[in-house]
Amino acid sequence: MSEFMSMVPEPLQNQNALVLDAMNVAFRWKHGKKYDDYGLDYVRTVESLAQSYDCAKVIVTADLYQSRYRKEILPEYKAHRKEKFADQTEEEKERSNAFFEAYERVVEMFEEKFLVLRYKEVEADDIAAYICKEREKFGIEDIWLISSDKDWDLMVNDNVSRFSTVTRKETTVHTWDEFFDFPIEDYISYKVLTGDSGDNIPGIPGVGPKRATELIKTYGTAFDIYDMLPIDSKYKYMQNLNENKEQLMKNYELMDLITFCEDAITEAGHSLSEIDDRVMEYMNAD
Repeated sequence: MSEFMSMVPEPLQNQNALVLDAMNVAFRWKHGKKYDDYGLDYVRTVESLAQSYDCAKVIVTADLYQSRYRKEILPEYKAHRKEKFADQTEEEKERSNAFFEAYERVVEMFEEKFLVLRYKEVEADDIAAYICKEREKFGIEDIWLISSDKDWDLMVNDNVSRFSTVTRKETTVHTWDEFFDFPIEDYISYKVLTGDSGDNIPGIPGVGPKRATELIKTYGTAFDIYDMLPIDSKYKYMQNLNENKEQLMKNYELMDLITFCEDAITEAGHSLSEIDDRVMEYMNAD
């Protein structure tokens, strides 16, 4: 039984929304060696989290294949993940298949209770970012993001917070300084400089978390740094920065979820107005 499970006393009446990263949270059961038949536990976990965070509405965001938008910008985007799956043993493949088959059943269960937003070649990150970006238009008061993906911290603001079911920690405007040595608005610059090895997005060679933070404190945003390049320096990582100037702009397009979420959705052939209608109908339903 999930540690998050609890009895829900009565339906909440407010305009707060829990936004779930469906696949990300599902891996919690896989890591716990539960490869199938975890649907009921998952649903109850989500209901319990919604109650805990005072969210009357639950919006489930789910991937359906990799992002067409990002693959067009960077063909190598997430390409290394296929190699990882190719190295699985037969037993691992069977367990993996069982897990993903069970996940599809979970999504069907979610559709009976919550709003599920899932679009071909669009990632959950972009759908969640669009909801956060248009929060006021949708009539949403506060949002709690449920994901262990730190990329989702790009959406944190006064009305948007994140809870990780892995670390069991909350990232909010009030706890931000516990995790980062720079302001919330500089997080995208940090990501642009360091890249994302998990998604196969290259950062600037030699620029890790510490140097990225120092660069931001010294020169400003990644846009500011771009405008200043080339910067005369004897240090190799600074020379790498000069040589990889255009990577900064490419990384903005790949990683700035709030700015480019609409492009990621529409370039995959989907309508923003259709998403708008579905979210507003759900938020206005009794």
